[in-house]
Amino acid sequence: MVGQFIKQSKVINTQFDADYINLTTSFSLDRIGKSDIRKYLTVLQIQVKILKALINRNYDLCYMSFTAKGAGFYKDLFVVAILKLFRKNIIYHFHNKGIAKSSKSRLNNLLYRIAFRNTRTILLSPHLYNDVAGYVDKKDVYFCANGIPETESEKNPTRTIMQPCKLLFLSNMMEEKGVLVLLEACKLLKDKGLDFECHFVGAWSDISEEMFTATVQEYNIQENIFAYGKKLNGDKKAFLQQADIFILPTNNDCFPLVLLEAMEYGLPVISTPEGGIPDIVVNGENGFLVPQRDVKALVDKLSILMQEPDLRTKMGAAGRKRYEEFFTLGKFEQNMAEILEDAIAHKNCNRQNSWYSK
Repeated sequence: MVGQFIKQSKVINTQFDADYINLTTSFSLDRIGKSDIRKYLTVLQIQVKILKALINRNYDLCYMSFTAKGAGFYKDLFVVAILKLFRKNIIYHFHNKGIAKSSKSRLNNLLYRIAFRNTRTILLSPHLYNDVAGYVDKKDVYFCANGIPETESEKNPTRTIMQPCKLLFLSNMMEEKGVLVLLEACKLLKDKGLDFECHFVGAWSDISEEMFTATVQEYNIQENIFAYGKKLNGDKKAFLQQADIFILPTNNDCFPLVLLEAMEYGLPVISTPEGGIPDIVVNGENGFLVPQRDVKALVDKLSILMQEPDLRTKMGAAGRKRYEEFFTLGKFEQNMAEILEDAIAHKNCNRQNSWYSK
């Protein structure tokens, strides 16, 4: 999605004469991490396109969205090898993490050192620097928060305070996104006698619809839980407009765009201090951060917001203001343009605090 924002950006494409090559080989959630002949052919086609582009034009900068680990990392190394063969000025943009853990392998450690040598890196948040600290000097790192386009929703939506309180989870139905943690929290909320609905919106993944339903029945929370599968565009917006609290108890994320969407709609957010999320959700200001997999802490914060509608309104308004100040698409485009211009000029500016403030 962020790649599309860059490709379609008038700000960036007015300032730079850019060519784009899509490095994606997985076009659906269930194909990520899986190999087949089609993927190998796609990788080969990508490499041919890159070679032709480098032969035909002398680029001042090669920007690359780089996969941090796993099969995607090895695939991207072929692209890196081609760029280095042509002695290009390279800047990587990471939308995922895992380098610090993956580098414990001697082979990976060597490959990372080769890949990062004489390059620059864009990270989504200063909180993610430790993941690449073993390979990149901070002077060669830029920090650029993601941004999203503003929808046609009200800038300050007015919410009717009514029961039951509507909770919203909007992400892929994966254990690492905290689906099972939230279901257990819902069981405890019901045991406390709180009146609520929890709506789950997202594509079924390692948590299947059957597993989800079985867990809901085990917890006896059928009357409180609703699941809809994957929803897009207008259908997704309707859930954001109707919700009172947004929850993403993730234990594996970098910078979830869905949190920005929730803030745009004036929702208080409960999430975890995972990846760059502490730059999105300021604990106690526009929501709460709870430790990963900590069901009790999640229940405690949910209980507070469910029983204090005025606090929900206050935090939601703070979230909307923070979105407008730091996380709009226009802000992202301007920051990216400045970073690319700086990288082309071969400057080593430390931009740690250029885009956000607590």
